[in-house]
Amino acid sequence: MKTYFSKMRGARYRRGDLDWRDAGWSWLGAFAGMSAVAWLSEQWLALHLLVVGSFGATSVLIYAAPASPFAQPRNVVLGSMLSALIGVACFQWLGATALAVALAVSLSVLAMQLTETVHPPGAASALIAVIGGPEVHALGWWFPLVPIGLGCTLMLLVAILVNNLARHRRYPRHW
Repeated sequence: MKTYFSKMRGARYRRGDLDWRDAGWSWLGAFAGMSAVAWLSEQWLALHLLVVGSFGATSVLIYAAPASPFAQPRNVVLGSMLSALIGVACFQWLGATALAVALAVSLSVLAMQLTETVHPPGAASALIAVIGGPEVHALGWWFPLVPIGLGCTLMLLVAILVNNLARHRRYPRHW
């Protein structure tokens, strides 16, 4: 039992020097990516939902941690769309219930692990599909494509352009 509880202690965190240059590139990418999604939503898809909460977390990964395995294009697009599809199926089957919430998130985690497309915001997409309200529910089976697939693809295009402008960054690491 002592070994079990000792794992929870963790280690002392030592903060390194702040890299203002890297933080600036992250800000630029996040601003440009979310601006592109928001602009497209306002101008071309005014009658459709395009901006969802999981895109905020996707922005952190693809712009601030572009080397992360969770930030690679395959994970971003497939992990998010697969999870959204699972979320829609859970909502269609069980409605906006606690069981649907639990199944949507847990099944999306399982599916992403089994397909090697883990993208943490994907689980948020599954959750949004269940609890997102009438506007999300009205999209039905389109939700994984628009807004999730289209939004992720647009943010990835911006990430590829912005992250590779910086000499010290390379994105993506793999497809």
